[in-house]
Amino acid sequence: MNRILPAEWARQRALFTAFPSDGDLWLDDLAPAQAEVAAMVRQLAQTVPVTLLASGAEAARAARAAVGDCAEIHDIRFGDIWLRDTGPLFTGPETAVRFRFNGWGGKYDLEGDDTVGAHMAGLMAASVDSHDFVLEGGAIESDGQGLLLTTEQCLLNPNRNPGWTRAAAEAALGKALGVHRIVWLGDGLLNDHTDGHVDNLARFVAPGTVAVPASADDDPNAPVFADAAARLRAAGLAVVHVPSVGRFEQDGELVPASHMNWIVANGQVVVPLYGGASDGPAVDAVKRAFPRHRVSGLPASHILTGGGSFHCITQQVPEE
Repeated sequence: MNRILPAEWARQRALFTAFPSDGDLWLDDLAPAQAEVAAMVRQLAQTVPVTLLASGAEAARAARAAVGDCAEIHDIRFGDIWLRDTGPLFTGPETAVRFRFNGWGGKYDLEGDDTVGAHMAGLMAASVDSHDFVLEGGAIESDGQGLLLTTEQCLLNPNRNPGWTRAAAEAALGKALGVHRIVWLGDGLLNDHTDGHVDNLARFVAPGTVAVPASADDDPNAPVFADAAARLRAAGLAVVHVPSVGRFEQDGELVPASHMNWIVANGQVVVPLYGGASDGPAVDAVKRAFPRHRVSGLPASHILTGGGSFHCITQQVPEE
């Protein structure tokens, strides 16, 4: 059995992220999204060495201008910035676990997304343990002790691994990541093109304790949040709440904005903010959930136009 995937509050040797690079993908949001990523990098670099990938010489120059010496920058081809899903999962500083990636169920086929994981492993001089099934890092949440959270909507979706049952998924993840137990949640947030990644819905804040959004007024995801909390409690886990962003639209469409998509990095937590009334209360709630960490919030609305937030664009490398 392989090493257990560490919890994200475990000490980190390095943290990967990526710089928005393709103007055809990001359009008018390219420069604002780059600014949001750069602010995140500067904040994270205060506690963890950051490796920033940029795709192409022009993007690499823009990244250097934006972050200065705060990060080690590499010009490496990737499709887009969602390294949580396209990159490997590091179970140790020299062990990268890779899975097949199929563009979130065949939705997005971008050149470089299937190879960037190998480059990341190479930059860490890590051995690669490859597994022949589809898995994205944002689909699972680890407590570092062999317990995972995931959603049925994503992990059992026939557009990932046709025919997978709970038992098949549990066996595969047990072999790949040392998983002893999975707590199965139902659906993820509405209109999430990842088919319900758990990192927008439920996050460990300590062994045995999980944060779940608290519904706002007229919250389209209220049933999803209530179901997740009920399943977690039924599994014997304590539940704490972080305010939901509530109904959030971009260009007239409901999008899965979530303060849950935070990133933990060596004693600090960076929470995505969306310019609404929930921003301050969400940061306060995360501070209560992580009393020994320094918690800050940064704008992420332009990153969200691409489909995710801070957790989606980062991948940590544990110290041990």
